[in-house]
Amino acid sequence: MGSPRAPHYVAIGHVTVDLDPMTGTPRLGGTALYAALAAARFGLDAAILTRGNFEAYGPGILEDLARFSREVAVIVQESTVPTVFTNRSVAGRREQTIHSWAGPIDLSGLPPTWRSAPVIHFAPVAQEIDPRQASRVSPEFLGTTPQGWMRQWPRQGGRVRLIPLRLPLEFVARVDGFVLSTIEHTLARDEIEAIAQRGIVSITRGPEGATVIDRGRSYDIPAYPVPVRDDTGAGDVFAAVLFALRARREPTLWAAKMAAAAAALKVQGVGPDAVPTREAVEAFLAQRGEQRR
Repeated sequence: MGSPRAPHYVAIGHVTVDLDPMTGTPRLGGTALYAALAAARFGLDAAILTRGNFEAYGPGILEDLARFSREVAVIVQESTVPTVFTNRSVAGRREQTIHSWAGPIDLSGLPPTWRSAPVIHFAPVAQEIDPRQASRVSPEFLGTTPQGWMRQWPRQGGRVRLIPLRLPLEFVARVDGFVLSTIEHTLARDEIEAIAQRGIVSITRGPEGATVIDRGRSYDIPAYPVPVRDDTGAGDVFAAVLFALRARREPTLWAAKMAAAAAALKVQGVGPDAVPTREAVEAFLAQRGEQRR
């Protein structure tokens, strides 16, 4: 579904099926979906390249995918299954189980007009992107949320564990934006140090805010205290807003505040429908006396 129009923001990664840990109810998720929706709701023509098969999860999932594809162009490469996760919060930390894996995404499946989009976001959630294929894209701004390259699980599915990040040096040298969580950053120190010297890096800390490093200069960004209903996708929304605004040369501190505000609005709602618009984010900041500098 979707079309080969020339988008401004392309997110590449698995659109997932996330199962509610209490009821087993399925909901669409995945970094690529949350990020592309954030870009679209900030006024950018956004697109997703993914892989999966969502028919087994019923008409509701297919209807949601079709509905989101009215906002975001979507290309789905064929697979027998989708990537399916159950995410639980245990003692304040995410415990993840993977039930099925959709397989690797072939970057040669990108339409020519997508390969040179102004912003391309590599958004793996489960080792589905080979970073050695990055030479097939030529964006003005290359961002990545590397969590999916730091996950390992039993071959037949099961508990996910974190592993150290190991990215090719030639890929790291091309990355302009890099967002990862406080749990992940200790496993990616070399990449953080290299990218922060020439691009922008953010380490998100949930309710404790984020640290943003832009060409060696560090900013501490406080979180906005809000009631939390569902924090899934908050970091993905943060990353997309940060990438989109910095690609347009918005000031670093303002871009980071916008990203934090977007994440704060997201956690107050459930699922991808809670991804906010730019207008909602600007109104949220204006209510708190925040102004662009």
